[in-house]
Amino acid sequence: MKNLILASTSTVHGGEYLDYLKPTLISHFEGVKRLTFIPFARPGGISHELYTSKARTFFKNLGIEVLGLHEFRDPIKAIAQAEAVFTGGGNTFLLVEQLYQQKIMAILRDRLYENMPYLGTSAGSNIAGISMQTTNDMPIVYPPSFKTLGAMPFNINAHYLDPDPGSTHMGETRETRIKEFHQFNNVPVVGLREGSWIEAYKRVYTLRGPHSARIFEAGKIPYELDSGSLITIS
Repeated sequence: MKNLILASTSTVHGGEYLDYLKPTLISHFEGVKRLTFIPFARPGGISHELYTSKARTFFKNLGIEVLGLHEFRDPIKAIAQAEAVFTGGGNTFLLVEQLYQQKIMAILRDRLYENMPYLGTSAGSNIAGISMQTTNDMPIVYPPSFKTLGAMPFNINAHYLDPDPGSTHMGETRETRIKEFHQFNNVPVVGLREGSWIEAYKRVYTLRGPHSARIFEAGKIPYELDSGSLITIS
């Protein structure tokens, strides 16, 4: 069984941290008293302490205590005993490198299949897929493997951006990059736009939020999936 919320971003334009997800998170974490936060992705190089403090401030309003995983002497035991887990966004390479280095990738995957409530934003959502190979992040460190949690039968491209017809930028679009990925891989990819999230319960994956998602499958023309629809690709 799985019980996951996988969001493209923690903060929508003009909003406050996690506020747009607040009604969903109240329901998702109902009954949870203590949440374990994984701050390893460290957006902008922020410290583990400051990043955890940011999550702690939000969840205090929900009556949930937050402890950073870096605060535990035994991170494996901490994940094994966690009521719920939130993995924040930042750099996916750094996050995955730390999950492997601290030997918690496997236990986190096991807990996801035990119906433990999980929230991921950005990089924390990327790791729920089969691999981290469709992240947008720079390879600032070298993880031992690109393989991630495999809780979804597809990859997620968080912060998916549509081509801007008025832009003079000559670099590759996000769609082009994903097509490059599909030259060597058959894993489907969900392009998750800002303000959207995936609700995963058991083996049912539902797109939520105000936007459609862009779906990419190897050898097929990309297509749009409306919010509220089941994601049935595999």
